[in-house]
Amino acid sequence: MPEPQQLSGTFYTTDSVPIHQRQTYWREALSQTFPAVDISVLEEVRSGTIRTSPLGHLQTNAVDGAPLRARRTPRLIAQGNDEYVGVELLCRGVARVEQDAREACLNPGEIFFFDMARPMRLEFPHHFQTKFLVLPRQVLGLRESDLQRITATPIRPDTAMGSLLSPFLTKLVDTAATYPSRTGEVLARHVVDLLTVLAEERLRQGAGDTPSGAQVLLLRIQAFIDRHLADPDLTPEAIAQAHQISVRYLHKLFQTEDVTVSRWIQRRRLQECRRELARRESASRTIAAVARRWGFPSAAHFSRVFRDSYGMSPVQWRDAAVRGPRVSPSPSGASSVPEAVG
Repeated sequence: MPEPQQLSGTFYTTDSVPIHQRQTYWREALSQTFPAVDISVLEEVRSGTIRTSPLGHLQTNAVDGAPLRARRTPRLIAQGNDEYVGVELLCRGVARVEQDAREACLNPGEIFFFDMARPMRLEFPHHFQTKFLVLPRQVLGLRESDLQRITATPIRPDTAMGSLLSPFLTKLVDTAATYPSRTGEVLARHVVDLLTVLAEERLRQGAGDTPSGAQVLLLRIQAFIDRHLADPDLTPEAIAQAHQISVRYLHKLFQTEDVTVSRWIQRRRLQECRRELARRESASRTIAAVARRWGFPSAAHFSRVFRDSYGMSPVQWRDAAVRGPRVSPSPSGASSVPEAVG
């Protein structure tokens, strides 16, 4: 039987494989593309394609194939240290996904988040087509508890964000291999910003309430903080004064975010520093200059809190972002993002 061949990036297709060999070929292609996922092909394979392409520090994926069942088990998770999140669009067929004590049935056009660091099940009972992105967990800047709240929760195409993201994600995955490296990096940054907005929108919807006056004020204050991140004198006292409220009431507002005002400011500054350090055009800036730009007067303090938050130094983050996502060579010479589910 011919081995899966790489055609323009990572591309597997059953088209040139004899019908009686397609089942074995397809299983091999799946195992090479998703090496730490327990995948079962549920019926005879008539046709199938897999395509993956890098996009900056993200990875785009498209799978079109026979019914299958995929699982990430605690045993498989324990074998590696792959901290990835996926955002998946179902284009054809139906799907069932289970994660974080939730189970959802998806129809074409629906999108969902999944987390590779925790157990999950994904089943396509019929022939299907799906397109998705894989990205490092830390780039979304979400708390662990927030990430657990948005997995396995369908985003319908008739919602505002769904109607925007569904065609965008489709086009992005279809054209990812055509972009020059620099263009891909710029697109990846904008995609992460869009996904961050989507995640935050899902979290607000999960609260299930019409925004109260306090919630509206909190959003206004958070926007104010974003506009003044570069100011080293941005303090709770200055924020309270600008909004004509007491510092005590300001702290009460942020209790709903399960974080202090100062910690919120620090987190947003870290997120902006992290994004800037990942940009290739910022490579000539020193770590200290990036820290100062976003309100950290001390480079040593910045490096310490960055490591505490992300598990690596700013220099290590910059180097990893420039190199792009880690890939592992397969026996046939193709490459795949570790442990992505399609």
